[in-house]
Amino acid sequence: MVFLGGQVLPGNVGRAILGPFADQRAVDALNHTLGVDRPLLTQYATWIWNFVRGDMGTSYIFRSPVAPFVIDALGNSMKLAAVAFVLVVPIGILGGVVAALNLNRPLDRIISLGGLSVTVLPEFVTGIILILIFGVWLRWLPISAAWPKDAGFFTQLYYLILPSLPLFLVLFGYIARMARSGMIEALDSDYTRTAVLKGLPWRTVIWRHVLRNALLPTITVIATQTGYLIGGLVVIETLFRYQGIGSLIFTAARGKDFPMLESGILTIGIVYAVATLIADFLYSVLNPRIRLGSDQ
Repeated sequence: MVFLGGQVLPGNVGRAILGPFADQRAVDALNHTLGVDRPLLTQYATWIWNFVRGDMGTSYIFRSPVAPFVIDALGNSMKLAAVAFVLVVPIGILGGVVAALNLNRPLDRIISLGGLSVTVLPEFVTGIILILIFGVWLRWLPISAAWPKDAGFFTQLYYLILPSLPLFLVLFGYIARMARSGMIEALDSDYTRTAVLKGLPWRTVIWRHVLRNALLPTITVIATQTGYLIGGLVVIETLFRYQGIGSLIFTAARGKDFPMLESGILTIGIVYAVATLIADFLYSVLNPRIRLGSDQ
């Protein structure tokens, strides 16, 4: 689907590389050299066969192998995703738990309404607002995520804080809402009432009986959002001039660099699949009913 979608993009590969004033014969010769004038099925079969063997092809724009670009960009996106993940997962779960323990009270309404309100805002809106506040007016954080060459761990982390904040705002409400729903269901369950009737302290009931079962649905949500954090950051990476996989795909789409575009998107698909597989595995490990049912 990605391959066929790329073919309908307006423009000509040779023209995009050589420029609008290049001679048509030179454009045709370059298209022939790149192989983009071959039948679509032939191009697709060649590309997918090479990809399976570990060869992502040669970039039309950079005229060099695609794999190093994709690997470097994926590594950068994983760094940004890790910072956002460390911020949003514990705070989102904590917000959902606090909201559930204060059900229908002002604190519950503030967390639920506030989280959902910032979730519906587009990333470029929250990103621009945060740049103006923390980068321009207060000057606490750099407005670009491009850190200096040979920067250390803490320097890179400092440059990634601001780009991670829009991602935090997008995902906080979603994770908090799932954690809240799971907590409410667990608090109303028979095993929670049994634990209370046994005279267990409330803190023990929450930690031992409620949280483990309440957070099971949240695991799947977090895993799916992990795929988004790595592969769905085109707007954020473009806004903050960050060389991640999303920015790479955007550049490839603009330049009709099909090998780069297709390899980048297929890599993101693999990341989503692996994240979902890990979520299913963790869900079965943490949920005794599924584990014991599979053993039977």
